[in-house]
Amino acid sequence: MRNYMLLILCLLFSQVGCTQTGKQKTKNQEDSIYQYKNPSKDGTGKVYEGREISYVMDASGASWLERNTRNQEENTTLAISKLPINNKSVVADIGAGSGYYTFKIAQKVNEGKVYAVEIQDDFVKLLKKNQEEKGIENVQIVKGTEQNPNLPANSIDLAIMVDVYHELAYPQEMLSALAKALKPDGKILLLEYRAEDPDIAIKELHKMSVKQVNREMETNGFKLFKREEFLPIQHFLIYKKVR
Repeated sequence: MRNYMLLILCLLFSQVGCTQTGKQKTKNQEDSIYQYKNPSKDGTGKVYEGREISYVMDASGASWLERNTRNQEENTTLAISKLPINNKSVVADIGAGSGYYTFKIAQKVNEGKVYAVEIQDDFVKLLKKNQEEKGIENVQIVKGTEQNPNLPANSIDLAIMVDVYHELAYPQEMLSALAKALKPDGKILLLEYRAEDPDIAIKELHKMSVKQVNREMETNGFKLFKREEFLPIQHFLIYKKVR
């Protein structure tokens, strides 16, 4: 009865007012998950689980992603060799950027598939260009959103985020969507610069501690499955859904 009366009032007085009420509800729901403050130098001012979310690197940083010294600095070859995948695995590279990891992983899953998920149009265009130049066919480029990677349900063996998680504008919503996209035994791998090491020359909001990552992942129904520290400057953290 209350909903019916609200509908009548909306029709009689103002459709605009009804729309604003709906927007306010959405805002209030978001405020229950996220908090806001004055942005720090490299941050958005949006806070999740006590951590300020950093700004997102745009396509102007593509040359940095593809720099010649990246393997030497991060040992990306070793990281890829340690991925829990086989040649038939289906992998999602979330925040694929230029595809630095995407196309290397695609060669390891020659009977499988890699979804290269990006939300930025410029990166999507660059991914398509790089795919055409490399002639790699088992990569599917997907335009995601800030809240959803737009992946098929129950389709992914491994979702990876390489120095990406700390930039997610909606980490809770994204993890919820990924949980649906993962197969029952699917995993999430996070590579994040180590916040515990002050000598790592990366901006503070672009680094994460294991304690903080665990806190956020556990909040969203994931448990640490394996932690490795074989990389020079990054954590290698694998999570599984809690059944």
